[in-house]
Amino acid sequence: MLFKFLGAAQEVGRSAILLKLDKTLLLDYGIKLDKKIEIPLAEPNIDALLLSHAHLDHSGFIPRLYKHQSFPTFSTFPTFKLSELLLKDSINIAKKDHSILYFNKRDLRNFKINEVPKNYESEFNFGESKITFYDAGHVCGSSITRIENNNKQIVYTGDFKLTKQKLHDGAKIIKSNVLITESTYATKQHPNREQLIKQFIEKIKNVLDNGGNALLPAFAVGRGQELLAILHEHNLTPITYVSGMIKKASAIALNNQKYISNSRSLERAFEEVEFVKGRIEQKQALKQPSIILTTAGMLNGGPVLNYISKLNKNSHIFLTGYQVNGTNGRMLLDSGFIIDNNEKIKINTPYSFYDFSAHADKKDLFEYVNKSSPETVICIHGDKENAISLANELKEQGFDARAPQLNEIIKI
Repeated sequence: MLFKFLGAAQEVGRSAILLKLDKTLLLDYGIKLDKKIEIPLAEPNIDALLLSHAHLDHSGFIPRLYKHQSFPTFSTFPTFKLSELLLKDSINIAKKDHSILYFNKRDLRNFKINEVPKNYESEFNFGESKITFYDAGHVCGSSITRIENNNKQIVYTGDFKLTKQKLHDGAKIIKSNVLITESTYATKQHPNREQLIKQFIEKIKNVLDNGGNALLPAFAVGRGQELLAILHEHNLTPITYVSGMIKKASAIALNNQKYISNSRSLERAFEEVEFVKGRIEQKQALKQPSIILTTAGMLNGGPVLNYISKLNKNSHIFLTGYQVNGTNGRMLLDSGFIIDNNEKIKINTPYSFYDFSAHADKKDLFEYVNKSSPETVICIHGDKENAISLANELKEQGFDARAPQLNEIIKI
């Protein structure tokens, strides 16, 4: 077997792994959302694509491949629906910003025509391989992929989480000969989830009691639904306003309830919140103490920028997700500034970060590797420090572990 790493090697983002067996497979094909969008290193000719989940760092460049070739893409049904939502939005943003349009709606249509949805734990054949998707515990429809070929088990984790979230019970651990694992948080432990939720809710209530707005920027897919479920369980959804694509992403999750747990919390939250349709609801949200759940999670565009400059002095900004270097969210955490319409703006509203990560931390990663029992571990989707650190610690435990560089080829 031969692996070539077209992205996600000693970096977070643009997951794209070429796997050559009897057929040429591609594991994800995403973009890197840094100061500028970075794309995979090549546009390979392939026989099929296996998509782990919908986030753009895994799906964001797939339509480009359909410009000049046709092949099946295998994934779960909600992953396809959520990917289409995000990819369509990325086309609209590129047009609005007059940035490079790498693919168009026709290419996206060609992607949709070639989608082949599969259920979790439903084995299917492709060439000489037997392929199965398992719950990754990350977001709705996210998958860990097992490829059995020539009596060898190749397992690709994509993004995964073992510990329970409100809407996900955690990833399934699969035995492997070759394990390709993310390493995003290989040197970090996430805080206890229930304690974090308690602190988060107490702070929100404190902001509301002081007459402020609690601004919750969130990723449309995953974090938006998780926060809705948390807010509902603490009776806060009746004073919550929801902006951006969180509504559409939540509707997709609710239409695919077998891919989430605790769906009743999300369903009730969906019924109780106020969805912002225009400026009237936006003004209403800011006029009174309220919770505003809105995209974008890293403050790069989206409705959040319409709110952030209008918050009163008693308000608070709650960042709940990974903030990539070069984004407004990272700039806010590091310096207290953001950039809007090419203008650097000082944010006087207090802000804080709550680690609601849907990724594996160090404990999860070592538990998965040890229980999966691979002969070879390939550490990707982590910055240089994390990927190399994970590989080195696993070597000390006796594993053949590697942290490949971009464009590197590994033959096994």
